[in-house]
Amino acid sequence: MLRHPTIEKLQQLKLPAMARELTEQRAQPEAEALRFEERLGLLADRELTERTNRRLALRLRHAKLRQSAAIEDLDTRAPRGLDKALIVLLATCQWITEHLNCLITGPTGIGKTWLACALAQKAAREGYSVSYARLPRLLTELDLGRADGRYPKLMKALAKVDVLVLDDLAMTPMTDAQRRDLLEIIDDRYQRRSTLVTSQIPVKQWHTAIGEPTLADAILDRLVHNAYKIALTGKSMRDGAKLTQTDQAK
Repeated sequence: MLRHPTIEKLQQLKLPAMARELTEQRAQPEAEALRFEERLGLLADRELTERTNRRLALRLRHAKLRQSAAIEDLDTRAPRGLDKALIVLLATCQWITEHLNCLITGPTGIGKTWLACALAQKAAREGYSVSYARLPRLLTELDLGRADGRYPKLMKALAKVDVLVLDDLAMTPMTDAQRRDLLEIIDDRYQRRSTLVTSQIPVKQWHTAIGEPTLADAILDRLVHNAYKIALTGKSMRDGAKLTQTDQAK
């Protein structure tokens, strides 16, 4: 079947979704009953929806989130000390608009990384750029970047992203150079971008965990005082998952 000339023109104008919608409308007799404005509206909606979806897919690909998580799937039934009102507030992404931070602490397996990725995914859906990194690995990467010339580019990218997820703060002792790198990252983003940090260590112990008092003061002054804090408690969610799988196997 010959292609409609309007479809060819839509393809040339780089409007492929509109072309697909028009093709489908021409195959549906009931579409003929729609007014011109209604059919045009459907064409525009299709193009806008597909472009929005492509941009979101690109943001999520660049984010490299460790877990596929959505805030709507958050399990609030488990006794983890979750403040539901705070979660609802964070899900609006207003904290990102205001360039505030979010700090999530709690024992291993409690769901810190999942919650961080869910909030980051919501930010991506709202149009914000997002990047995830395990902090120990990122600091090692910066050490290597300093040696091979990539350091300025890496730091510039960290400064520009709207929401930076730093997973596992203070998991391992930091060198003086790594503490200074962390300060540079936080300082570049202070009151300009939002940083989301997770740690097994309570916030009140971060000063000791970071190590050098002067650098710890500078880092925490820029990170903690303008941040929402979520302190998760309770048993490991992984243990519950293992138990559920065991029960299903019986």
